[in-house]
This record gives sequence, structure tokens and C-alpha cells, in this order.
Amino acid sequence: MSDRFDPAPAATQPAASIVVPVILSGGSGSRLWPVSRASFPKQLWPLVSDRTMLQETALRGVGAGFAPPMVVCNHEHRFLIAEQLRAAGIEEARIVLEPVGRNSAPAIAAAALLVAETNPGAVLWVMAADAAIARTDALAQSLSLAVSAAGDGKLVLFGMKPTRPETGYGYIEVGAPLPGQDGVHAVAAFAEKPNDARARELLQTGRHLWNSGMFVATAATLIEELRLHAPEVLAATERAVGHRGTDLDFIRLDPASFAAAPDISIDYAVAERTAHAAVVPADLGWSDVGSWDALWDISAKDADGNVAIGDVFLEHTSDCYVRSDGIVTAVTGLQDAIVVVTDDAVLVTHRHQAQDVKKVVERLRAAGRHEAVAHNRSYRPWGFTEGLIEGERFQVKRIVVKPGERLSLQRHFHRAEHWVVVAGVALVTREGEQILVRENESVYLPLGCVHRLENPGRIPLTLIEVQSGSYLGEDDIVRLDEPASN
Repeated sequence: MSDRFDPAPAATQPAASIVVPVILSGGSGSRLWPVSRASFPKQLWPLVSDRTMLQETALRGVGAGFAPPMVVCNHEHRFLIAEQLRAAGIEEARIVLEPVGRNSAPAIAAAALLVAETNPGAVLWVMAADAAIARTDALAQSLSLAVSAAGDGKLVLFGMKPTRPETGYGYIEVGAPLPGQDGVHAVAAFAEKPNDARARELLQTGRHLWNSGMFVATAATLIEELRLHAPEVLAATERAVGHRGTDLDFIRLDPASFAAAPDISIDYAVAERTAHAAVVPADLGWSDVGSWDALWDISAKDADGNVAIGDVFLEHTSDCYVRSDGIVTAVTGLQDAIVVVTDDAVLVTHRHQAQDVKKVVERLRAAGRHEAVAHNRSYRPWGFTEGLIEGERFQVKRIVVKPGERLSLQRHFHRAEHWVVVAGVALVTREGEQILVRENESVYLPLGCVHRLENPGRIPLTLIEVQSGSYLGEDDIVRLDEPASN
């Protein structure tokens, strides 16, 4: 499935409208654990197609009348996001780095302020990086209606036609049609995420839509509404933008200023307070992919209602979602189950209790388990490391370094390392000596020696690292310098 679409014909869009896609990529997607974790959240995974959810979202904004996208994200994900955008052919994207998480209102305020520096009349199309949309033709028409109303000073939400009594979404009550804006309505009221009984009532009224969190408004409208309804958010974000720095392709918001912004969503800060809220009712095949049950719901299924991904074998099983990112996984005699297998964790739950996965992650965090937030594979700007085996006083890792990249010059006080090259060529600096290590060759780095690893070749360098010593924590690294790309 592809989320890319051709925009509505230019004649249906206001001539002066420049649409800037603003993609929010700050969540961790804990309900999709163990695949989605804080170190590598769901928007960076290919969950609904062969492209990642971030790539699918960005590709929706490619077409006539659209500016390059702006992505607001956690600074720890910056290199992953930049690489995924490049891989999708997205050029000239502006990547704004949040030094700390402060919910959606400060993130959107930063985007509006940055766009307004050159074009306050530009329309911001704000969307999460991790939602799926099946009907891209309908999206084009809905977006055209919303952009027109945004030009009249409206903050236009996309309300999704509900298909079930959903308790995981907020709701929008549709009001009267807006004069002169065909297909756009006033917002009569907002409803918080309801319990099951209330969700059934809202579904039966026929007037309530799911709040998708996607909306459009001009940069000038957003800034003025923030000034009226959330002045503390705007003031802190103005300082963060005003004292920003630049680093390669990234815009770094000032940490102290941004940290002072209230932690509040754009819904609470502006949408539920403004007198200019409007809604476009839409049937887009939309899902926030907020749980494994939601992912099962939108995925292609076999004759027994199963979704099977990876090395999976099913027997007498129906209406299940089974995924293995590693070892062979066999399931027999289950119905309405979720089974997810990664290299370091296994999740088994009933589909109708998939929302409770977040509670499991909270318990893992409380227990100090690294599996709650990080995978065995840890990505760096130069490549990645992957834990293979860990025991008393030793551990084994796979290290992959991109062509032309290098690691910092460093030493360790508590461990020695032995590197075996299995693919490519390594240039190793050891106590000032440079050593070229080829495939099937190795080099020993004694405890305390100053060393560096780099890849001078044209193919990825892969090596196996064996660490041994009294302490093997990642904080036993003294970096003597850093490559520019770090």
C-alpha cells in the first residue's frame, strides 16, 4: 500500500497558497512494543508497506503546490530520519530537532515560526509521522477543501468517519456548514477519549467523527491563536527559535528555551479554545496504527483472517497477527491473538487487550530493563552496532560502518577488544599506528589503548567485536575527538 498521491488540480487550490507539510515524529509508539521502542519508534519501521511510515507520510506531501517537508523530531533520531528521507527521494527537507519532548503545541509553534520567517501566509499541513491512509484520492480532495478554508483564517481539522465505537480516539462533533466553504463545517464540540458505552452513543449520533490529529492552518493563524490562547508556549518557542543553531542539515532549537515551554498538546492549547476551528468530514481509510490490533485491522489477511509476517507457520489458527523478525515462530490453536517475536523479546496477547501492551512497557521501565526502550541494534550516523552474545566478563557485537565513515578516537579503562573483519576493509588506528585489516584478519586492542575504527573502502565494513573485561558498559568510553558527522 502506498500513501503517495497526486494533489487536486491546481485550479481547485487558492493560487497564493503554498502548502508546507509539517511532520511530527516525536512519539515512541509503546503500544507496538517490542518492535517499536524509544530508540527506534514505529514511524521508522515498514509496518504497512515496504516503506517506513515516515517515508509514506513524507511522500504524501510530494507534488505541485507543496514546499519541501519540515520534520520535527527527537534529536536522537536525526540521522535515521535524514537517511530515510533521502532514501525516499525527499530532497531539501528541513529537520527541526527537539532537545526535549514537550508535546505537540511547542513543536507546531516552532514549525509555524520558522515558516513565518519567510512566508507567514503559507499553509501548514500538520500530520503525525505514524498514521496510515488508504484512500489517497479522497485525501487530495479533502486537503483542497481544507487549504481553501485555512486561507480564510480557519484552523481546519480532518475528522474521520468512524467505523466502530473506538475508545482510543478523541471525537469531533460536526456543526453547521461554513458559508462559502463547500464541504467544511464549524466544530460544534470536542469529546475526550470515551469509555465503551459513550463511544457507542457517539457513533449512533451520526454527528461525531474521529479526531485524526491532522489539520491545516496558515503560519500566521497558528501564531496568532497561540498568542491568544497559549502565550507561554509561544514565548518559550520564540526564544528557542530565535536562539537556534544549525548543524549540517538540522535546525537545533535552543535547549533551555524549549525546555521552558509547557508540555501541552495543540488540541488543549489551541484547537479546543479557538473560535476559528473547522472540520472537513473525510473517509480516508485512516488509522493511527496505535496498537497491534489496529495494525491487524488494516493489514491484508489470509483466508483464516490471519496476518503472518516473517518466518511464521500457523496451524488451526484464525484472526491472529503473528510477526517474527528473527527466529522461526509456530502458532497453533489460537484465535484473536497477537504474537510478536524480535531477537530479544516476545509479546503474546489477546487482540482485544492490545492497548495493555503500554502497561507492560511501563513495568519493564520500572524494572530498569533496557528492552523497554532499546533494541539490540543501535544506530549511529556512521552505521550500527548489534549485540549478539553477552556473558560474565565478555560480550560479542557486530559492527557495521558505512563507506567513508569513521568512529571517534577513544579508549576504555575496563575492557579490551578484539576485532575480526568479515566483510570490507578496516583502517584501525592503535596508539598512533595505522593498520589496514582485511577480510578474515583481526586486530587486538588492549585495555587502555587509544584507538579508532574507520572504513576507507567502497562497501560497508562488517566486523565482529569481542569485548572482555571487568566492566562492559557503554559509558566506559573516553572520546578524545569526535568525527564531524557525530
